[in-house]
Amino acid sequence: MRVAVEIVLNGERKSIDGPVNVIGLLESLGVNPKTVAVERNLKIVARSDYAKEMVEGGDSVEIIRFVGGG
Repeated sequence: MRVAVEIVLNGERKSIDGPVNVIGLLESLGVNPKTVAVERNLKIVARSDYAKEMVEGGDSVEIIRFVGGG
């Protein structure tokens, strides 16, 4: 069963349907998981753990997009 939970996403409060893993969060935001790094509660989440790392109410999540340039 999904319920609305409050998280802090990139410094802003956001309500999401939870529970959800990192992959599910990224998909709900339309973000390609191959192009970002994710930090949950001040710890970097390994890309290999995106499917098992759960985002819960009260969590702080930062999504860092890779930017190319030169």
